[in-house]
Amino acid sequence: MPAITPEQRDLLAICALRVGSKSVDWNLIARTCQSPEALQVVLGGDIPEDSAIARKNLPLLREALPTIDDARARVATELEAAEKAGARLVTVLDPDYLANLRLVPNLPPFLFHLGDLEERDARSAAIVGTRNASEDGMRRAARMARLLVDEDVVIFSGLAKGIDTAAHTATLDAGGRTVAVMGTGIAAKIYPAQNKGLAARIVDEGGALVSQFWPTSSPATWTFPRRNVVTSGSTMGSIVIEASSTSGAKMQARIAHEHGKQVFLIKSLATKEPWAAKMVAEGKAVEVAELSDILTRLGNAKRVQQAAQLRLQLALAGL
Repeated sequence: MPAITPEQRDLLAICALRVGSKSVDWNLIARTCQSPEALQVVLGGDIPEDSAIARKNLPLLREALPTIDDARARVATELEAAEKAGARLVTVLDPDYLANLRLVPNLPPFLFHLGDLEERDARSAAIVGTRNASEDGMRRAARMARLLVDEDVVIFSGLAKGIDTAAHTATLDAGGRTVAVMGTGIAAKIYPAQNKGLAARIVDEGGALVSQFWPTSSPATWTFPRRNVVTSGSTMGSIVIEASSTSGAKMQARIAHEHGKQVFLIKSLATKEPWAAKMVAEGKAVEVAELSDILTRLGNAKRVQQAAQLRLQLALAGL
């Protein structure tokens, strides 16, 4: 792992602060600590954001700061685990933080990753769906991935069984780039275990594994909804192949809409599932009958990069 900067260590230490089981809201930390100056303000016991969530977290921050040496010790342990796994760190302080992700309000303060993060990841789409996929759903996911690879689109998904597995695998088979957003720590055991080989293949063939959690974090019920936020935020839009009303992929469709991203629902899904039909009817999603329905709406990667750079410049200027 490349050397960790003092600013990165400080950011991680703020994330590691605890009062009992409570920590300062990580999304708040990510929004407010995008410059060294803002980081010092937070370390000094203030939060440079005027919001209800900031006012709620300020007493917690001030109560926790005297224990920051304990937080730094935890960070050192986690960084050691990440280094042993061969992972690298990128934070909101760094210009190579994922461009699409920087533009959403509930971004994570840091990401650990195996494999490189690349500028071309800005032109990306998430292909998601149920773990209990039908054979038709698996075929549709694989076909969608292959078609998008032909258009130089980077495919993100969540490394789950079912639709995610089909999307990652088809992308690699087509010679494309895929990024798996994990629901566990980067140094933890791959979940599900059956995708350990797929995870290794993604890295070996030029893709990346990404995690917003502490490197040693195990899977938990709360980690996967947060993973969906990052999968949505990291891309220009989410393509849902197959998902019931209780599926995490339905949640991602809602999150993507809240992020202002494109939401693409395959025609068979929009026809079958009432929630999907409702999103289309309300103008919150696009029903996809052919590839052009997606490509004409994906947007411009260069503009995403420029917007992310502007956001970082504003943070550095203290605006």
